Amino acid sequence: MLDLAPPLFVRAPAKINLTLDVLGKRADGYHELASVMQTIDLTDTVALWPAPEGEVTLDCDLPDLGGPDNLALRAALAIRAATGTTRGVHIELHKVIPMQGGLGGGSSDAATTLCALNAWWHLGLSDAQLLALAAELGSDVPFFIVGGTAHIAGRGELVTKLPDITPLWLVVAKPPVGVSTPAVFRALAPADYSPGTATAALEAHIRAGRLPNLNDATLHNALEDGVLRNYPAVATTRAALMVAGAPCVRMSGSGPTLYAPFTTLHAAAQVHQAAQAAGVQVWLTHTTAPRL
Repeated sequence: MLDLAPPLFVRAPAKINLTLDVLGKRADGYHELASVMQTIDLTDTVALWPAPEGEVTLDCDLPDLGGPDNLALRAALAIRAATGTTRGVHIELHKVIPMQGGLGGGSSDAATTLCALNAWWHLGLSDAQLLALAAELGSDVPFFIVGGTAHIAGRGELVTKLPDITPLWLVVAKPPVGVSTPAVFRALAPADYSPGTATAALEAHIRAGRLPNLNDATLHNALEDGVLRNYPAVATTRAALMVAGAPCVRMSGSGPTLYAPFTTLHAAAQVHQAAQAAGVQVWLTHTTAPRL
C-alpha cells in the first residue's frame, strides 16, 4: 500500500566550528572535545516521497553517496526500527555541502531526515529521543538535531544549546584537497591538547550577549596547525583568503574547509569576489538560527 503523505522538502544546514579544543585522548580511543558549533546557510536538500509500506530507498545526485552507508538512509531505517513503524519512504538527496570538508554534511542529512520523518509520519518522538537516535548514527549528528549555536562536549555527542550568536556573514572556502579526519586526530601530539580555554571564553561572550573579537586567538581550532603543515593546499587557500582581504581565517572541524567571519555584507562580499577572482571555490553565506 502506498503511503499518501504529501512530499516534503527540507534543507539540511552545514556547520562551522567557531572553536575546537582537544582536551586529550580517551580510554575508548576517541578524543575528548570542547567546541562551539554554529549552523550556517549552506545547505543540502532532503526530499521525502511516499513509498509502499516497508520500502526505504534513497537517490543522491552524487552517485558515490547513494549506497547503503548513506547517513540519511541509515537515519530512516533507525527511526523505523525505534518506533516500529512499517511506513515507506523514498529519499532524494541533493548535495551542496562539500564532502569530507569539516562542515558536517552527512551528519546534517541524517539529523534532518530524523526530524523530518518524525514530523512527516507523526511519530511523536521527543527531542531527547531524537538526540539519542542521532548519537547512535555519529558524533556530529546530535548537534544538527539542535542547530544554531551550541556547546559540544564528549566526542561530539553532548550538545548544550547556547543563545544565538550575533549574526555573522561568512565567506566559506573549500581547498582542492581531501582530508582524513582519523589521520588528523592520529597526528595530534600532547602539545596540541588544551584545557578548553578558547571554547569557555567564547561561550562566556555568547551567554553575555557580546560579540567577541573575530580573530585567530578567539576562534581557536586545535587541529588547524597540523592540517596546515601536512596539506599545503589548505595553507595556500588560507593565504589566498587573507590576500583577498579577510582579517581572520579559520578552519572548520578537521578541515580542509576554511571560513572568514564578517559583521557586514559589504566586507564579506568584497572578500568573496576577490577570492572567486583568484580561483578559490567560495560561498558567501551566514549563520542561522537553531532547529529546536
